[in-house]
Amino acid sequence: MRQWYINTYFVTVMNATTRYKQIGFIAGPLLFLLIFWLLPSQFISPTAPFVIALMAMMICWWISEAAPIAVTALLPLVLFPAFGVMNMTESAIPYANSSIFLFMGGFMIALGLEKHKLHERIALNLIKLTGTSGNGIILGFSLSTGILSMWISNTATAMMMLPIAVSVIELLRKARSAEGEIASDKQERNFALGLLLCIGYMASIGGMATVIGTPPNTVFAGFTKQLYNNDMEFGKWMLIGLPVAILLGTSCYLFIVHLLYPNRLKQVQGSDFLIQQRLSGLGKLSLAEKRVLIVFVLTASGWILQLPINQLLGKEILNDTNVAMCGGLLMFLVPTNFAKHEFLLHWDDTKRLPWSILLLFGGGICLAKGMESTGIITTIGETISSANHISKWALLLGIITLTVVLTELMSNVALVTIFIPVVFAVAEGFDMNPILLGLPVTFAASSGYMFPISTPPNAIVFASGHIKMKDMIKAGLILDLASIIIIFLLCWAFLDKINL
Repeated sequence: MRQWYINTYFVTVMNATTRYKQIGFIAGPLLFLLIFWLLPSQFISPTAPFVIALMAMMICWWISEAAPIAVTALLPLVLFPAFGVMNMTESAIPYANSSIFLFMGGFMIALGLEKHKLHERIALNLIKLTGTSGNGIILGFSLSTGILSMWISNTATAMMMLPIAVSVIELLRKARSAEGEIASDKQERNFALGLLLCIGYMASIGGMATVIGTPPNTVFAGFTKQLYNNDMEFGKWMLIGLPVAILLGTSCYLFIVHLLYPNRLKQVQGSDFLIQQRLSGLGKLSLAEKRVLIVFVLTASGWILQLPINQLLGKEILNDTNVAMCGGLLMFLVPTNFAKHEFLLHWDDTKRLPWSILLLFGGGICLAKGMESTGIITTIGETISSANHISKWALLLGIITLTVVLTELMSNVALVTIFIPVVFAVAEGFDMNPILLGLPVTFAASSGYMFPISTPPNAIVFASGHIKMKDMIKAGLILDLASIIIIFLLCWAFLDKINL
């Protein structure tokens, strides 16, 4: 019955999604023509009406995913020179923004971790440390998921953790059948719900901690570099990102296992054997894993220690981007078997890189540059600044809340790409540090917890068949509210003191 419900849900969603894309595909160009026709030719500047119309079309296509996101992202590269917004060189520069290469390097390192299954070994050992009680197992999975998603894709982390979690749930069910009432139906169900929801949510929360943890972070960093020539250094990001992730992760765990879905399982029999069996299947730490680990540790050390190293050398040798790319390139240059010309990664492995996301970064930055060059961003800021009766704290709280609501219904990457330039303009209008307003929005964009469609990790754990829609909505609503409060309080209290 449960599987029928899941299958029916996803078939319905797929049919609705197809219709949604078809409508969006037609609506985008119609919206472009309507806006371009309605706006006066000298509105703000001669080319501003075209940029606004193109932005509306791109937003429509990004939200509906009517066209591949990379194709939509490349429209400014073709159309800005054709309509005189910027020349070809100016239009192409954003697609080679340093933030794009930062994320590319991070992706390559993540590929190395995944290819040689080092990420799975790390996760299993963390789970092993937290014990075999119900809450201990959930804590182990939560920590493993959160820590791994700081460095590798949230989606990949959730996909890796799910089969291990499902195996543990099945162990509990089999133990109960074989030995009697080890756990009540409610305890068993609450354990499964708590375990899977924590995996889905922690995959998103962990990504907030580092600048490479999730695509919205890198999009934001790209905008700050392009518009304000401000480098979001890895260490500085962690000064605020790590506390946000820790508080949200702690809230997630406590709310779910103590408030919403408590279980009193003192031991899930066989779980320790299962974890050990999985570790045994991986065998001893291989030469390839050791070398991947060395590259990873060197890269992470470079990100964290770049400032004192640069101060010691008296010039800027290291930055986030060249450290990431060095780590990424080393994956292709460090051999696993030199005699056979085998390396940690081969170029064929890069087929799994999310190239469309990298192009999306470039398209968003190019669009923002077009808005800046035509005076649109300045005009937005000046217009909103006239509403000076709104206090800055109310503005921040309102924008965080709006972002959390929107991210439940659309891609967090698309949301940040669309929304951050507008938020920066609002900040300038209120004479605020743009980062003080933009960074909380970036965190909030990763706080979609209510629906399976909100994030890929949510969809992955929902597809397991152990979670009902009402369960995810109930837990997600509480975590959404907690996210709004935590992000607002931390960013309001500390962002201006960190000097980002």
